[in-house]
Amino acid sequence: MINFFDPQTDLGTPARDSDVQVSLSIDGRAISVPAGTSVMRAAAMLGTSIPKLCATDSLEAFGSCRMCMVEIEGMRGYPASCTTPVSEGMVVRTETPRLAGLRRNVMELYISDHPLDCLTCSANGNCELQTVAGQVGLREVRYGYEGANHLAEKKDVSNPYFDYEPSKCIVCSRCVRACEDIQGTFALTITGRGFESRVAAAGGDNFLASECVSCGACVQACPTATLTEKSLVQLGQPERSVVTTCAYCGVGCSFRAEMKGDKLVRMVPDKNGGANHGHACVKGRFAWGYATHPDRITKPMIRKRLEDPWQEVSWDEAVNYAASELRRIQLKYGRDSIGGITSSRCTNEEAYLVQKLVRTAFGNNNVDTCARVCHSPTGYGLKQTLGESAGTQSFDSVMQADVILVIGANPTDAHPVFGSQLKRRLRQGARLIVIDPRRIDLVDAPHARAELHLQLRPGTNVAMLNALAHVIVTEGLLDQGFIDARCETEDFARWRDFVSRAENAPQVLGPVCGVAPEQIRAAARLYATGGNAAIYYGLGVTEHSQGSTAVMAIANLAMATGNIGREGVGVNPLRGQNNVQGSCDMGSFPHELPGYRHISNQAVREEFEQAWGVTLQPDPGLRIPNMFEAALDGSFKALYCQGEDIAQSDPNTQHVTAALLAMECVVVQDIFLNETAKFAHVFLPGSSFLEKDGTFTNAERRISRVRKVMEPLAGKADWEAAIALADALGYPMHYRHPSEIMDEIARLTPTFRRVSYAEIERHGSLQWPCNEAAPDGTPTMHIDQFVRGKGRFMLTGYVPTDEKVNSRYPLLLTTGRILSQYNVGAQTRRTGNVAWHDADRLEIHPTDAESRGIQDGDWVGIGSRAGQTVLRAKVSARVAAGVVYTTFHFPESGANVITTDNSDWATNCPEYKVTAVEVVKVFQPSQWQQRYQDFSDEQRRLLQERRTAEKAEVRQ
Repeated sequence: MINFFDPQTDLGTPARDSDVQVSLSIDGRAISVPAGTSVMRAAAMLGTSIPKLCATDSLEAFGSCRMCMVEIEGMRGYPASCTTPVSEGMVVRTETPRLAGLRRNVMELYISDHPLDCLTCSANGNCELQTVAGQVGLREVRYGYEGANHLAEKKDVSNPYFDYEPSKCIVCSRCVRACEDIQGTFALTITGRGFESRVAAAGGDNFLASECVSCGACVQACPTATLTEKSLVQLGQPERSVVTTCAYCGVGCSFRAEMKGDKLVRMVPDKNGGANHGHACVKGRFAWGYATHPDRITKPMIRKRLEDPWQEVSWDEAVNYAASELRRIQLKYGRDSIGGITSSRCTNEEAYLVQKLVRTAFGNNNVDTCARVCHSPTGYGLKQTLGESAGTQSFDSVMQADVILVIGANPTDAHPVFGSQLKRRLRQGARLIVIDPRRIDLVDAPHARAELHLQLRPGTNVAMLNALAHVIVTEGLLDQGFIDARCETEDFARWRDFVSRAENAPQVLGPVCGVAPEQIRAAARLYATGGNAAIYYGLGVTEHSQGSTAVMAIANLAMATGNIGREGVGVNPLRGQNNVQGSCDMGSFPHELPGYRHISNQAVREEFEQAWGVTLQPDPGLRIPNMFEAALDGSFKALYCQGEDIAQSDPNTQHVTAALLAMECVVVQDIFLNETAKFAHVFLPGSSFLEKDGTFTNAERRISRVRKVMEPLAGKADWEAAIALADALGYPMHYRHPSEIMDEIARLTPTFRRVSYAEIERHGSLQWPCNEAAPDGTPTMHIDQFVRGKGRFMLTGYVPTDEKVNSRYPLLLTTGRILSQYNVGAQTRRTGNVAWHDADRLEIHPTDAESRGIQDGDWVGIGSRAGQTVLRAKVSARVAAGVVYTTFHFPESGANVITTDNSDWATNCPEYKVTAVEVVKVFQPSQWQQRYQDFSDEQRRLLQERRTAEKAEVRQ
């Protein structure tokens, strides 16, 4: 059995970077190490492992366990080697009879306060206490084992993923320090004295009810079985591991998938992960059970009409039927009557294949991606201003920021590993500005609270950004040297004159935004003069009718203050799903081929035509909203949708479902019967990230490997299914492995020219551009010049949204995410994460609730110009009066039934964040929800019948 604890990998606190070398002697052996290195680490560099319990290289040295004591000539006592820095000429002894006796005595005391169950303990073979006891030669305990008995009955099993057994705690404080230093939640503490000492979770009677966010840092830090993952108890210790990449948000955390046979035992964050450095969140670390959930569909299905029951068929039959229907529809309605949608949950290779399938086998450019409904304004806005459709920095860059501006993003909920890193920088002294309609956690985070919270009215981002720019220009806070050297002179002059106008002054736009002018001035001055200033933004910027305008306004601010092109600054979009960046990079938009090159460019088109052996259409195809409109008009009749649930995720649900009903063939490829599958005629079972090889590209342009951990439950990975469909349509694709797809991507995409699986393996991950000019990748973009040459300032006039409040709809609804759930919830709703969030709720300000007779927990009806739904109310001061907020993780909530089909002027990204509504107290769900429930009950009945038949077949 592999012991995943290796004392040689945990060496105590790493040394600070130093050019000064210190020479010393350890056990008679000479060594030189950087100044600031601990004695423990210096010894480890010689191959000497000093016993320890409280030390780990992921935390600052603490020195509480006393196991790592050493003898140092000229120094009294026995100092802890983890907290003692080396000094010139130091002579250290790590093994002497006296030290051996002292360490055994200390360990004996620990064991006496520990239950006598080592042989049956769930951590057996993976326990540092056991390892160190053997290391110091402890064979018997003179004091008995009564110390922990009084805690034996206080085991806490409330958390769905790990148990807490205080009787096994050695009070090393590693879990407490991990919660503080790594996660930044400060949810754990040590209470009591002597035998009463124990770890306690703040804010509740148990871990589930506490402030603990279940990131797993405490579990990973625990050297005993005090904090134990339930999966280890159920499945036993792992035997091997495979490094892969998380399939949740756009942070792109690296994990070791630890296996026992063909069973996944646990996911352990990889210390070598370039994006996460060994940290994780509750979703990536624990919420992977959906991959083998009973709801998984593992056999292809077809039905001629939506009223017919699903019929299970072979892969060949399903694919051939889908191909024949697509060809029939094209013959009847024309070449452009069909299209496809790629997914931001699938790999780069799969997204590339689907867009290639559409352009070659379908013969048109009717391909789009779910990034349309989240970050398409990022691509447009950054392309116009900076010349590249991606963020400028690595996540690690935040550690060199002096001022951090977060606008329209909630990192601690939607991108929690980066959120933890951001909070770490704030605890070191960086200053934070939050611009958000809601009081997000960062506003009041322990030891990391925001200096300024500009709680603007939904829909006024551009007004706010123009007001900030006005202050910077009129108060002479520009970095004129940077502007003169790096930006287009005439564009800057036009922009400067525009933002200088009185109409953009804080005293004019402050009331529009609902923010005091002096707050705006303070934020502008801090951003422009506070040192390195970085902007991080999310869907609260892009999902507006002026989403593209806001992105350009953000880029304007960065250029105007010289905050771009080095570490600690930049424009940083926080991508919502794991491969939003990658799906865009791969050419999933109807007007762009891979690498963001326009389909109308003849030279580019000819390059792809030669590689693919077809003639490509020169005109852009249909975007997702255009597909819906064309379907309702009768000209768009078939859709291939891989890994995306448009019926739940896209706005104005009733409009989307009407479009789907108007189509003659909908092919859905997914792991579950999602909402869109209710309107499908062919269902191709998908594969989870654990069942495939490929790559994801995260928000920092980091390309990371996804490695197959288990065989596809349905027999094919998604890339294999796409190839099968292409073959059936008469366009064979001859790929034997996703690495060959990446090789083709690299040949045809300038920014990926040096990307290959071999290079990713060598580096761990690569950040594009990765080509001849940057063979090792590009962590920071636009260092010497912008990709477009000179930076381009764009005029960003504020145009109020068409979605206005009035007497009928007096409130503004905005939407967002919560930590425990993800996107439309298809994955997380099938895990233990429902323990924290089992339904979407409507946050409403106490004033608005009181005037409507609404109390916390009441059913409330929410009506908009698009539709009505019903949710439970959550009375909360996190939203301002006049604003309500909800999440969209549960289909039965109908959150997108009430969002309108207003969209960004440049990209058609929906305006999810601004919907005029009225809220009233009601006593039952809406008519839409009742129809949804009836339909879902029927779907569940059919699924249960199929499971029963499968079990009967297995028994026979």
